[in-house]
Amino acid sequence: MSPNSAPMYRSEALWQLLHDLRESNPGVEAAVILSVEGLLVEAYPTDDTEDSHINPTSSPQVAAMASVMAGLSRRTLDRLAQGNLERLLVQGEEGVLLIYPSGRNFLAVLVEKDARLGPIITAMNQTAPEIREVLEG
Repeated sequence: MSPNSAPMYRSEALWQLLHDLRESNPGVEAAVILSVEGLLVEAYPTDDTEDSHINPTSSPQVAAMASVMAGLSRRTLDRLAQGNLERLLVQGEEGVLLIYPSGRNFLAVLVEKDARLGPIITAMNQTAPEIREVLEG
């Protein structure tokens, strides 16, 4: 941060991280941060309308469901003695949902069906710790 720049609020920093993740990775449709309790922390793009079909990832119901899936995955891996959750990949006919733990929160990204997952996974590996630092720092 330069000496003349104002400090960024947490919400601005989180929004910027999601913006950069989506805009620098072709095929990423939306990115969200969810709490372990299933609450939507931040979304990009933001959804200023009441219509959840425009950006379904920013709906509270999707945040809750993704958080439950990630929590169940964590518990299942623990029960099977397979270590900590590194990522959750849910692949459907129309696209992919990737979920990464980020401290007590999760980073979830909706990806187009034919997108190259390698670069997106690499970007999420870099972004998840940055999100954790903003939220816990």
